[in-house]
Amino acid sequence: MSSPIEKLFATILKQGALLIALIAAAGGLIGYLVASTNGLVSALIGAAMAFVFVSMTALSVLFGGKLSLGGFFGVVLGGWIVKLLGFIALVATLRGADFIVGPVLFGSVVVSILGSLALDAVAFTKARIPTFEPK
Repeated sequence: MSSPIEKLFATILKQGALLIALIAAAGGLIGYLVASTNGLVSALIGAAMAFVFVSMTALSVLFGGKLSLGGFFGVVLGGWIVKLLGFIALVATLRGADFIVGPVLFGSVVVSILGSLALDAVAFTKARIPTFEPK
């Protein structure tokens, strides 16, 4: 049987994936209308980046929560460092690419992350997580 925390993170991952898929579709359409195929590709790359980073956050907190306090902070901080370095490397790689439309990519990432944060907040406030477990 899964715990309330596992149910919360499963909800966060499912809703986040659905939201980012919808943003990828809408952003792809807008990107295509604004900048043709390059806009479409930029929106899809932005949504994929947001999906990977949002999922890594949720999974690191879920797995870290099963460890001691030091282990939790190690997993979460390590995940944050990996995400930061990955983001910098990806942006540096895509920086000179001819097929990237910067504003479309940026908009897709920002809308995906803000939407995911809003979903996370709603899921967390609605979750029923006990503050202690009887032994």
